[in-house]
Amino acid sequence: MKLKSVMKIGGVGVLSALVLAGCGSKSSQSGNSSQKVKWMIPAAISSMDASKITDLYSSQVLNATNEGLLKMGENKTTPGVAKSYSVSKDGKTWTFNLRKSKWNDGKPVTAKDFVFAWRRTVTPKTASEYAYNFANIKNASKINSGKMSPTKLGVQADGNYKLVVHLVKPQSYFKYLVSQGYYFPEEQAAVKKNGSAYGTSAKKNAYNGPFLLKGWTGTNDTAKLVKNKSYWNAKNVKLQQMSIQTVKDPATALNSYESGKLDFTTLNGTQVKQYKNNKDYHDYLEASTSYMEMNEKKDSIFKNKNIRRALSLAIDKNQLASKVIADGTKGAKGYVPTKMASRNGKDFASQAYVKTGVEYNLTKAKKLWAKGLKQTGKKSVSLSLLCDDIDQTVKNAQFVQSNLEKLPGLKITIQNVPFKNRLSRSQNGQFDLVLSAWIADYPDPSNFLDLFTSTNSYNNGHWKNSEYDALIKKSESTDANNEAARWNDMVQAEKILMNDQGIVPLTQEAQSTLMKSKVKGVQFFPTSPQWDWSKVSVK
Repeated sequence: MKLKSVMKIGGVGVLSALVLAGCGSKSSQSGNSSQKVKWMIPAAISSMDASKITDLYSSQVLNATNEGLLKMGENKTTPGVAKSYSVSKDGKTWTFNLRKSKWNDGKPVTAKDFVFAWRRTVTPKTASEYAYNFANIKNASKINSGKMSPTKLGVQADGNYKLVVHLVKPQSYFKYLVSQGYYFPEEQAAVKKNGSAYGTSAKKNAYNGPFLLKGWTGTNDTAKLVKNKSYWNAKNVKLQQMSIQTVKDPATALNSYESGKLDFTTLNGTQVKQYKNNKDYHDYLEASTSYMEMNEKKDSIFKNKNIRRALSLAIDKNQLASKVIADGTKGAKGYVPTKMASRNGKDFASQAYVKTGVEYNLTKAKKLWAKGLKQTGKKSVSLSLLCDDIDQTVKNAQFVQSNLEKLPGLKITIQNVPFKNRLSRSQNGQFDLVLSAWIADYPDPSNFLDLFTSTNSYNNGHWKNSEYDALIKKSESTDANNEAARWNDMVQAEKILMNDQGIVPLTQEAQSTLMKSKVKGVQFFPTSPQWDWSKVSVK
């Protein structure tokens, strides 16, 4: 995912959409100047480098400007650059047959562009935080650990329009992986021309998707998506332009929507009450969990299980969801969200449920807190709580702060910073407590559970449990034909994470929005990147 972003995972609170400039009047004919939409996102684009993107908002834009082998939909994939594919009987070899498509400079998109991109992503010096999602491709892990040359990666171009991928073991959800941004092709000439600046602005990139990105300098809050005439399916793309505007304040966003400066906006809880019966109102439950991490590497007090459990028990997750956020978001049932993955009609979140991992019990919290303080030799503790500077996220942090400070001797100071800075500080371990969120890239529990193995780059709190690591490793090595064993290993892994309180799940996120009725064809799906604008038109 993504860190919420989202993403691909990564900010607590309101998700993203996109802001598009220029409104239009009434005609809906392709090519007509009225085919313009104005959309908002609550946090700025952080990167457009497919190998390095970690957040949901950037991934949404990348999904509009570029395209992988397959395209993501709601629990399904559709053809992208690959017009068809086949899987060998043993499930280890996937062969993708590519259509003839082009980069925006007119050069063909070939199988070699995928080989180049994937090798670049797993190369250690790229420092891609999504390299672990390539682990099931032959030799990827050895390459990423610096033990083998990237040329040995199990992917090869058979001519210009056939890509052959060799997996370590069968992987039923590989089709979802290749639809994600980190599996997109990259034009080698563009990467080499721009060097370390590749993907840091609209001009320092190459595009093969429905739209071109214009006007993004790398630091500004506005951008435009303009129809890409070189796209292979351009004849079916009606939208001419989407204006993207970052709006962090919900009141400002709503005022802009009401005055016609936006065609789409997200809503906070107070606004939902006002607009829930409006014809433009829509709400969506996401495959996304917000959570709090505790930095065990920086603060040794978090190595104490009683301290970790006390912090979780002191936070009323249901009240946070229903009273503070109030947009359809629910108190978390666990780390893996509900209604994302099921087997034989049984939801994973229900099977892995551990009451003590998410319940609110201040009396028990105070007892465990006192016990933990005594064990660590402390009488009082002062901690910082890092979060995004998005309005809703700050309110969430204030609620968490007020709950935690009910523990005797605990002082919490909130540090709210821009989304991009929060991502950086989280990754660099510059926090005591941090609010984050993760959204699924594909509908499988592994998409969440992999994050908290001791060696995963997203395990920013450095929680470690050898039994958890062993179960995840076992689930990854289990033959895909023995799905029952793999499923059970993942269920047990989540139970360990919750019983040990490696993290504090807070909410399963939802998104409440207003979208002008003239905007048609927007496709939403609960996993990353959530939106597909390639079929949008203005009626």
